[in-house]
Amino acid sequence: MNSEHTPNSCAALSASTETGTAESVQVTSPAPGAAPRKRSSGKASARTRAREFAVQALYQFIVGKNIPGDVDQFTRGLSGFNKADSVHYDLLLYGVSEQSKELDTLIEPLLDRPFAEISPIERSVMWIGAYELKHCIDVPCKVVINECIELAKEFGGTDGHKYVNAVLNGLAHQLRALEMQRR
Repeated sequence: MNSEHTPNSCAALSASTETGTAESVQVTSPAPGAAPRKRSSGKASARTRAREFAVQALYQFIVGKNIPGDVDQFTRGLSGFNKADSVHYDLLLYGVSEQSKELDTLIEPLLDRPFAEISPIERSVMWIGAYELKHCIDVPCKVVINECIELAKEFGGTDGHKYVNAVLNGLAHQLRALEMQRR
């Protein structure tokens, strides 16, 4: 990964695409036993779509042990990718995959079980949330957590979103204590 994927602010990379809207993405590889659920609004911002594609790509990174470049090439070919914020998607896929061990170190103390028992979807969503909380300071922590809850509802198991919420809320108190005090 080159340094263009790790800016100080996510806004610097994808501000121009944040306002776009599109219909919810069609899931190509949902978690085993979990049916994809469409968001109630029926529309998603370009950045939300980027997160949806990033979850699918990170799932392939975890389960298939595929390298990010191969996953990226495959994901860009999926239907609807052109409506996603590709810069934010790149930031998430390459940033998370490069920093996965560091993100695990941040997340692990907040877990009540080993990572081996966490579904790959919930792990992907928590990685995205942890990465955005740490690096995308222009995105309010409430937005990061809510987006990740929605990702877990859409792609994960029945109550996975509750677990993701608890972990990311705890992490937000660590990484963005001042912002969380103002909530």
